[in-house]
Amino acid sequence: MSTTDQPGDLHPGSEHLIILPDRDVAEELAEELRDEGFEHVRVVREAAKTEEDDEDHEWAVYVLDTRLPDAEGGGAYEGLRERFTEFARQNDGWYDEPGDPRPPVG
Repeated sequence: MSTTDQPGDLHPGSEHLIILPDRDVAEELAEELRDEGFEHVRVVREAAKTEEDDEDHEWAVYVLDTRLPDAEGGGAYEGLRERFTEFARQNDGWYDEPGDPRPPVG
């Protein structure tokens, strides 16, 4: 996903993807995050990445949060990651953090 249309100064922990199978759930999460003050939230359609699922699509909630400092392992950083991971699990999806060297959480 390109971040060229997003604010500069990206660092690990700035970008988040919550992949969900249901568009309504993705839209509800995006609205909730906007209400909480996340400025850069959008829902995008993601094509499945496996041959078996060639025709399947999933919905991704893309979140760009530049409010937190580059604090990998810090409490706020990990709390956000855990929150998104748990939300994805509860809704049959998974969480991915672009630029994070750790494997996607699912």
